[in-house]
Amino acid sequence: MTEKTRRPSAAGERGPRFVIEEGSGAHWAVRVAVPLVVLLLLLAGAGLEPFRVGQLTSVLIFAIAISGLNLATGYTGLLSIGHSAFFGLGAYTTGVLIVKYEVEPLLTLPVAVVICFALGFLVGLPALRIRGLYLALVTLAVGVAFPEIVRRFADLTGGAAGMVIRSRQLAPPEWTGLRLGDRGVFLYWVSAILLVLTLLLVRNLTRSRTGIAMIATRDNELAAAASGVRIASVKTLVFGLSGAITGLAGGLFAMYVGALSPDGSFTLLKSIELITGLFLGGVATLYGPVAGALAVVFVPYWTSDVVSGHVSGILFGAVLILIVFLMPEGVVGRLERTARGIVRIVPRTHPSPTPKPDGSGDSMERDQA
Repeated sequence: MTEKTRRPSAAGERGPRFVIEEGSGAHWAVRVAVPLVVLLLLLAGAGLEPFRVGQLTSVLIFAIAISGLNLATGYTGLLSIGHSAFFGLGAYTTGVLIVKYEVEPLLTLPVAVVICFALGFLVGLPALRIRGLYLALVTLAVGVAFPEIVRRFADLTGGAAGMVIRSRQLAPPEWTGLRLGDRGVFLYWVSAILLVLTLLLVRNLTRSRTGIAMIATRDNELAAAASGVRIASVKTLVFGLSGAITGLAGGLFAMYVGALSPDGSFTLLKSIELITGLFLGGVATLYGPVAGALAVVFVPYWTSDVVSGHVSGILFGAVLILIVFLMPEGVVGRLERTARGIVRIVPRTHPSPTPKPDGSGDSMERDQA
């Protein structure tokens, strides 16, 4: 890592204080240090008391759900207010398969992902004709309709009475060597691994050609279409992936709470909670969903410790307004902006070849002359 000084620009801005070249020793040190720090944090979290482990598991689950919303709203510009439907569909898919068909809990997650992908694809079809607030209203209708559909199919879902998953049905698999009492720790590590895989998927997707098409669609749909971007394919694919990821989080949520109710965790309040976490953490940022999940889960606990009753809700709203006012780009967005002023990773520069003493290095230039 080398210190780099620049002359102030016309606007009075300075370049980053430190510049790290890709492939350098400092760059590799950073690439190795970050996973080690994450692993140490996860190990420290797993060693806490069961209540705190449960809170962290909730953070991991919500971070996965917000990451799915981030794909549609953050990177593609498709405002969705109905992601509670994907969250609930994933949860009820896992619950029904466990309770009614006695399927292993982990094996229900791929099924939830596929079903929620299909629903997301269908919800993305109206986005081919409408966008903005009109698309938000379509997703709003999906979110409102989901609890009513759950009540309609009471024989399968339990209706308004809900569905209870017995503890023995959520026991860790035998191959893990864990007992029923270790269910919390097992789900913590499952959620952590799936969150890491989700973040890797989002990172690779947004840096690929598809990711460029997503961002182009968000910034200027007409210009993207004129440049050859298949808008229809991008929107439907992204909505499907967004629903699948949020449905995965819903399946984990069903394993976490063990009790499902249409009026409990799958109303529009859940959608608002996901949107709040997205904007607090940072829209179109990789780690914004994690910061947003931390805020959504822990800030209500902190405010309830300070005051009780309805005043805690008022204090929670005041804290959210303060965060948005001070950091409109989100917590991670502000941190990334600050970090870019301190250190920046740039491609390695290759020095130009020096001519040989016999002048052979200039032979090509002489031939072209």
